[in-house]
Amino acid sequence: MSTFQEIIKGEIPVLVDFHADWCGPCKTMQPILKVLKQKFGSKLKILKINVDANPAVSEKFNVRGVPTFILFSKGVESWRQSGIIEESNFASIIENKIS
Repeated sequence: MSTFQEIIKGEIPVLVDFHADWCGPCKTMQPILKVLKQKFGSKLKILKINVDANPAVSEKFNVRGVPTFILFSKGVESWRQSGIIEESNFASIIENKIS
């Protein structure tokens, strides 16, 4: 099993979703993330991190609110945003960052 660091340092860009079970906006983003996974397929990994279960990872990446999305390319943070993001806007941001 790969570690978090190994996954984000891989060749495929990784979108990390820092979320919590009690978070309403996080629940709103779930269907949007499913659409993104279908749209980008093998060109993008989506990794979900529960902030309550993984406080050390959340602290390391300075996550202060949920949902927070961080896009990593070969281990380097290339984009970050918190809150609800409209599907078409989210897709175009990722398209621009991974192409």
